[in-house]
Amino acid sequence: MVILEGFGLHGGKPATVTLRAAPGPTHFVHEGRAHALSSFVPSGERRSTELVSPALSVRTVEHLFAALAGLSLYEGVAVEVVGDELPLLDGGARAFAEALLSLGVAPSSPRLRVARDATLEHGRTRMCFEVADETHVAVVIDFGDPRLAPTAEWRGDPDDFISRIAPARTFGFGHEVLELADRGLASHVPPESVVLVTDETILSAGRPPESDEAARHKLLDLLGDSFFWGGPPVGRSRCEIPGHASTHALFARAIEAGILVRTRA
Repeated sequence: MVILEGFGLHGGKPATVTLRAAPGPTHFVHEGRAHALSSFVPSGERRSTELVSPALSVRTVEHLFAALAGLSLYEGVAVEVVGDELPLLDGGARAFAEALLSLGVAPSSPRLRVARDATLEHGRTRMCFEVADETHVAVVIDFGDPRLAPTAEWRGDPDDFISRIAPARTFGFGHEVLELADRGLASHVPPESVVLVTDETILSAGRPPESDEAARHKLLDLLGDSFFWGGPPVGRSRCEIPGHASTHALFARAIEAGILVRTRA
C-alpha cells in the first residue's frame, strides 16, 4: 500500500490517494466499495479529466492514469481517493509511477487494438489510427510559440515512459497563473511541479524546463485519457492538438465505429 498526499491543481484542496494491489481490473474504491472504471462517465470540460458516477466523482485523474497506461497496469490496482481531486504531486506521472512500481503488480496485456486505418476529427483535434503490431503514440501541439517543440512520441516501452514521459510537468501560461491567484489557488501549486510560459521566458522553480516538455506532457495526458478506454491501443495513433474533452470524444467514436476494438473484457 502507498499513500500519496498533496493538493489538487484545480480545486486547491488537500487531496490523498491510496494505491493498493488488488485482484481484478484496476478500479476505484469509495467507502469500502469497489467501483469499476466502466461505471464512470468521463468529462474533459474543465481542463482536466473528471470521472463522474452516481456514487463518486474524481477530478484530474489523467496523471495517475498515464502512469497506469505507461506501466500496463490494467489489472491489479485499487485506487482510493480522499477528496474530489487527485493531488498534483510532481506535476507529471513520475511519483505515481514509482508508487505503482512499489506495489509489485505485474503488467497486464493491452485492452485495445487498432482494427483499421482511420482519421477522426473533433473541433481542432485530429486523431489518426493505423494498424500495426506495436504501440506507437505521437502528439502534435500548436500554441503559436516557437520556443515549444511541437512533437513528442512514445513506443510503448515502460522504461522509456518512466525516464522520459512521466517526468514531463504540467505547464501553464502567465494569464492562467493570474487566474489561479485571483481564485486563491496558486499558493497550493508547488512551483517546482509546473512549468510557466510567459512572453519573456519559460521557467520553473525545479529543474530547468526542456523545449519539448510541453509536448511530452500533452502526450502524458493523452496516455492517461486513453487509459480510461483501455488504451493506449496496439497500433499507431497520432493526435494533433489534443485536449481532454476531444480525446474522450474521439476514443468513444473510434470504439463505436470499430476503428478500435477491445482485445479482452
